[in-house]
Order: sequence, then structure tokens, then C-alpha cells
Amino acid sequence: MTALLPMLEKLIDFLFLGGPIVLLLIALSVVTVALVLYKIWQFHLLKLGRHRDVHIAVQRWFIGDRKGAGAILGQAINPTAISVRHAMQGVSRHGPNNKAVSDDVERICGELVSDMRGYLRALEMIAQTAPLIGLFGTVLGMIEAFQSLQQAGASVDPSQLAGGIWVALLTTAVGLAVAIPAMAILGWFDARIDREIAAMESLVTRIQTADATAAIEGNMNTAIPVEPTGPAYAH
Repeated sequence: MTALLPMLEKLIDFLFLGGPIVLLLIALSVVTVALVLYKIWQFHLLKLGRHRDVHIAVQRWFIGDRKGAGAILGQAINPTAISVRHAMQGVSRHGPNNKAVSDDVERICGELVSDMRGYLRALEMIAQTAPLIGLFGTVLGMIEAFQSLQQAGASVDPSQLAGGIWVALLTTAVGLAVAIPAMAILGWFDARIDREIAAMESLVTRIQTADATAAIEGNMNTAIPVEPTGPAYAH
């Protein structure tokens, strides 16, 4: 523990060299971590990607056990399960291929997707603006360094100029260090949401077109006799 204290002090001094721009980027990194932890907790709570119960309910629906299907999804909080349950309730009351039911299910799905995408715009803004903030700090640092160079006149100290430049570049490095992980995690969140949306659309469509789907699956399972051909059967 005592060995870590000098390293921590050096890190703090290193970051403070960047001035208020680096401190702003550190604050953005704290916000980023908080948003990421919240979204991970939310996705875990909503059970994104776990659709076993939903598929079982859909199977029960297709064999005519509508009460059993509704009971499985009765207390579900997964977005796909909620949308499928809503579609089942609408079809039970108003029949399949009903435009009002489709519009209402689409509204529910839109609200669920909006909840899943909550705070992702803030994370995207951080990922996009952090490099620009870092670059802004670098530009300010370079201006300050060249001002010092001008004031020094003929007695220019190259080491002093180099020190001012690397301190200026520090803000860009910190900005990229904040933006790159934020962008990568944002892509992962978007991919999980897209998979959930695809599952919602697929299963809801199956419920709303249950009669047509059952007929198609029945036709696919029906054996079609094919007259054998080939030399062995030539007359």
C-alpha cells in the first residue's frame, strides 16, 4: 500500500500539469463510468438476450394453450417478453391481423426501445466531444508555449519549449483515453439493443400472423411425393 502512494502522487501531479482541461476530462471519465455501470445494471435487470421463457410461451400459444402462454409471461420484465405478451393480449381480444392491435404493439415496442437506449446519447456525446476537448487543450498549450518562445527572444531554452509542448499534448492523450473506451462500450450496448429489437420484431410478428405462420409451417412439414428419376427408373 505504501509503495502505491508515490505512484499515485506522481499520477496526480502528471494530470494536474494539463490544467483545467485535463480536470474536465477526468470529470467526464467519471460520468462515463457511472453511465456504463448503470446501463450494465439495467440490461442485467431487463434480462436482455435471455428469451427462453418467451420461446416457451410462443410454443404454448401455437399449440392452443393461450392461458399457459400468458401465465409464463405474466410477470416478465424483459422487453421482448413484454411486447409478445401485449401482442398476445391484443390478438386474443381483437383477433389476428388487426391494424389497431399492430399499431398499439408498435407503440409499446417503441417505448421499450426508448427505455433501452436511455442515456446512450449522453455516452455518445462524451465519446465524440472528449477528443475535441483534448485537442482544444493542446491548442491552448501550444499557443502558451510559443508565446513563451517569443518572449524569450534569442535566449531560447529548447528543453523549456519541449516541456511546454508535451504538456500541451497531454490533454489530447487524455481526451482519447476517455473517448476510445466510451465508443467501444457504446458499440457493445447498441449491438445488444439491436439483437433485442430483432427478437421483438420476429416473435411479435409470429403472434400477430399466427394463423398464416401455422399454415406455412404445416405445409413445410407435409411430405410432397416426388417421382424418382434417373437411369434406374428409365422405361
